[in-house]
Amino acid sequence: MKDLMTRVLVTGGAGFLGSHICERLLQNGQDVLCVDNFYTGNKRNIVHLLDNPSFELLRHDVTFPLFVEVDQIYNLACPASPIHYQNDPVQTTKVNVHGSINMLGLAKRVKATILQASTSEVYGNPTIHPQVESYWGNVNPLGPRACYDEGKRCAETLFFDYHRQHKVAIKVARIFNTYGPRMHPNDGRVVSNFIIQALEGNPITIYGDGSQTRSFCYVDDLVEALLRLMQTPAACTGPINLGNPHEFTILELAQLVIRLTGSKSKIVRMGLPQDDPERRRPDISLAKSTLDWVPKVPLEDGLMKTIEYFEALRRLGSIGT
Repeated sequence: MKDLMTRVLVTGGAGFLGSHICERLLQNGQDVLCVDNFYTGNKRNIVHLLDNPSFELLRHDVTFPLFVEVDQIYNLACPASPIHYQNDPVQTTKVNVHGSINMLGLAKRVKATILQASTSEVYGNPTIHPQVESYWGNVNPLGPRACYDEGKRCAETLFFDYHRQHKVAIKVARIFNTYGPRMHPNDGRVVSNFIIQALEGNPITIYGDGSQTRSFCYVDDLVEALLRLMQTPAACTGPINLGNPHEFTILELAQLVIRLTGSKSKIVRMGLPQDDPERRRPDISLAKSTLDWVPKVPLEDGLMKTIEYFEALRRLGSIGT
């Protein structure tokens, strides 16, 4: 019956990760309110959901209050790629701080459980490896990435203060590099960059010598972890690392993309951006024990699905949108 359905708000729901969460929630029989201001989200990510009677789309900026009745909130609203979040750094900080305050205030009012999509960027350029949740990080608070890094750190502070002071039920997930279909084609992130450059036969640009490392988690695995985290007991607040513990160098990723696409692209090197992390790999021991979760999709399999998605966009002439 309709009135027994869980009502779930997903902010940033038309984005890469948010659209996959909306889809899974609907498959699980839940009632979904997707909220997005379409700064980086795209209607094509959720157009296939619009005819579902359990899905509702609302254009709204979370830096302004929202008054709705829901049982759960997935707070994903924030540009997540350096190109997008550095384009308007003040707004990025506002989304993380004012947006969190507004969503936490909503959760407090309606007594909803709220999940914060935090990030591995709270660790900055880490001095310990792999990164564990107890590590406080090594972040430059004045650099060009600080609007995102420090914004997410402040958001975590707000979540735990609302939990301690107002008893709001919170879940904080620190998300490591995630990839898959519906990534924004021009977000400047390494997976989408490499795939599009390879498909178009352009040089593949790596920064530095390519020895810096990342860990890549396929989106389906990540969504499964977030849904499991939301269902944990109230005492399980996080923060909890979510990502793939298998580590690859950027050069290895570039070579793999070239092979999978059959591209003739050559690799060219450029200077490292300021504050670019040298190594990034999650310790997911807590996720294993708490959520009974480990990523299942191998990098090569996930990349093939992502390549197919971007190739379809190219055929539609939608790479530039």
